[in-house]
Amino acid sequence: MKSKQESIFSSKTLTYFLQLSETMNYTQAAQILGITQPALTQQIKKLERTVGARLFYSVGKKLRLTDAGYTMLDATHKIYDILNDAADEIQQSTSATQGDIKIGILASVEDSVFEDFAIQSYRENPDVKISFHMLTRKEIWDRLENNQIDLAIMYLPDESIKNWKPYESKRIISDDLLFIHHDESLSKKKRIKFADLPNKPWATYPNNYYLNHMMRESFKNAMVDMPTSVAQFTTPLQLLRFSKQTGAYTALPNSFYVGQGDFPNTWTARFEPNIRFELAFVFRSGKDKIPRIGHFLAQFDQYLKTKDYLSRLQEIQAENKE
Repeated sequence: MKSKQESIFSSKTLTYFLQLSETMNYTQAAQILGITQPALTQQIKKLERTVGARLFYSVGKKLRLTDAGYTMLDATHKIYDILNDAADEIQQSTSATQGDIKIGILASVEDSVFEDFAIQSYRENPDVKISFHMLTRKEIWDRLENNQIDLAIMYLPDESIKNWKPYESKRIISDDLLFIHHDESLSKKKRIKFADLPNKPWATYPNNYYLNHMMRESFKNAMVDMPTSVAQFTTPLQLLRFSKQTGAYTALPNSFYVGQGDFPNTWTARFEPNIRFELAFVFRSGKDKIPRIGHFLAQFDQYLKTKDYLSRLQEIQAENKE
């Protein structure tokens, strides 16, 4: 039978503490954890009684960590690091063709190529179970840190992460954000400056999405007001469909658009200055040494080389440089 102290230092309790330490808001942390605020408060108070010190204090409406809280936070991170390292070490001795691979995909990324690869991978390695999870950027980093996903597929660079030491990345492709429009008067333009964009409605990603942030920063740097967004969607296919049906402008990754074929009365142009980013695998350092994950990444590299759209993407990028 577990002692009281063992139950207090359970993985669940430490997870609650970590989530509150990150959000510094009981209501928000409870919502993310899927529990009530009183339940979270009770668990934190139990943890404080166990360590014999307050871990949080309030300044007005703002929550802060005490010195004991910072000590507890550092210790909790070390505990998770030890457990993650142990899990990785165990997994590195497993087979390349057996086991689970959990993959988090940024919700705004077009995932069809990864779905197609998962089908091929299953046919070749039926004993490897691949799980895809469509996540927000914050959810991706939380699950990477807690070893709940093995690989993340996301856009880089990511300025929100200050400490990259525990992580590695593997580039999939370099990508550009294209201006998508339906104005024949602009159809001859291969490039367009932000100041020259007509004042018309746009369809965009949600405000907290990476590509929306890239757009806002580009307009800001060009000293041009961000256009009015009349609709927001989380996937490029939704944005493209809305744009085609309404005539609204939008901006989509080149890698997605070149795989969609030609559309009547729809044209593209590269922004000037260009908006470039990378689509990459991100993972905890050493994850690629686990046989099944290393095998997965090598297989995906080979698979990507066979995709026609990749060659077309590279050709279009070369044309845009001319």
